[in-house]
Amino acid sequence: TMSLREHALSLFRGALGTVRPAPMLRRALKLQGDGCPQLLVKGQAFPVKKDLYLVGFGKAVLGMAAAAEEILGDHLTQGIINVPLGIQESLQRAGMQEMLLKPHSRIQVIEGAKNNLPDAEALKGAVAIQELVEGLTADDLLLVLISGRGGSALLPAPIPPILLEEKEKLTKLLASRGAAIQELNIVRKTLSVLKGGGLAQLAHPARVVSLILSDVIGDPLDIIASGPTAASSHSVQDCLQILTKYNLLHNLPKSVEMVLSSSPTKPTAPENYSHVSNIILGSNTLALEEARCQAEGLGYAALVLSAAVHGEVGCVATLYCQLIQLVCLGFSSLGEGPLGDELRGNLLQLAAELQIPGLHLEEFLQALRGLGPNRPVCILAGGETTVWLQGTGRGGRNQELALRVGLGLHKAQATGASSPQGRCEILFLSGGTDGQDGPTEAAGAFCSPGLVAEALQEGLDVEAFLRNNDSYTFFSQFQGGHHLLVTGLTGTNVMDIQAILIRAM
Repeated sequence: TMSLREHALSLFRGALGTVRPAPMLRRALKLQGDGCPQLLVKGQAFPVKKDLYLVGFGKAVLGMAAAAEEILGDHLTQGIINVPLGIQESLQRAGMQEMLLKPHSRIQVIEGAKNNLPDAEALKGAVAIQELVEGLTADDLLLVLISGRGGSALLPAPIPPILLEEKEKLTKLLASRGAAIQELNIVRKTLSVLKGGGLAQLAHPARVVSLILSDVIGDPLDIIASGPTAASSHSVQDCLQILTKYNLLHNLPKSVEMVLSSSPTKPTAPENYSHVSNIILGSNTLALEEARCQAEGLGYAALVLSAAVHGEVGCVATLYCQLIQLVCLGFSSLGEGPLGDELRGNLLQLAAELQIPGLHLEEFLQALRGLGPNRPVCILAGGETTVWLQGTGRGGRNQELALRVGLGLHKAQATGASSPQGRCEILFLSGGTDGQDGPTEAAGAFCSPGLVAEALQEGLDVEAFLRNNDSYTFFSQFQGGHHLLVTGLTGTNVMDIQAILIRAM
């Protein structure tokens, strides 16, 4: 029989496969007919009356564009995509030819946004995209490819007379004063030509079809890559409120003051977007659904906890540890006793604190109870946790989560007789779908209940590594790096995926 590790790896790869740019586009995009061709996107038809254009921006857009050009063939008139600096060379080195455009492609590639920060190159690309869309007519069709990660940094076009460095300085100031990512995006959108629906407005009267790979919890169209083709739900008032909150209203550059005072006070009405169709092609939910089907194929009772898990990594690790305990109790038919009640109570309290959208824990626990004894269980989840950095080590949120789950399981086991884990084989996996977890070459890591005890025998103190946020160094040194999840660049990104596999011994 396959090991739990092999099963977990197979589920992770399956989930990734379903959100890789090329298969994702081939499933969703077709071109039909010769006389008056139609573009079919997930069953919706868009007639190609005159010219078909393509623009795109973000980390996964190169692979999306390569697949799109194959599908569109000679119908594609011209395209411009803005992608992260060095990505073509990285994909070439990784042997991922299918993610690269063919020679003589009609799509121009501009690389910019070094370290995911808007720069002169990214601005050059944004200006080229702006010029292309401004020239479109009512008979043209514009295909927009958006990948959330890096999409915002790759589309910087401040409203004149604001300079890129002025907008950057303001964003950095806000960030240094503790502004949340949503707040930063609201300010960026208000000061941008293309964000917050600006791109779609400039393309009018052309038909705009936007294909989106989401890397944001809940897939909000106006937040992914700062929503260039979606009606913004924010106004200049929201921007002013944020600047007031962080005490920045009175030392703004003159150019920013000018733009804010002449901005329309209301967001653009949704009817002004009747020429736009925004379609989410890939998301964490889709990836988890694929993993669930595969797990059932492997004989597991598979349940998806949530595609929107977020919160501090220590709290999320506790949630997973308690879930594992509960499943193991069910295996030893102690699930209905006082220990099971206590665990359920703790879980409900923790879930209330974490406020995970779409997590109906009561129903989930009910479904767990109904699984019947001794059938292997697979619990899947996705989202993005946060790590409070206190140390100077190397790691990423997925490796730290796996290590914290390992420590939690070890501590539960150490509490002695009441530990229900003894009769179960358990594996936990957490990985980033882009193949990069923090500044390391790992995508994430695996752990099992014996990890901490085995590490101690090798002279490795897990808690010391965690205090220094040094999970990558721990996993590299422990058992020759065997517990690291290494996928290489994947060319996609729909946040993180976690899998818990449990079977009776």
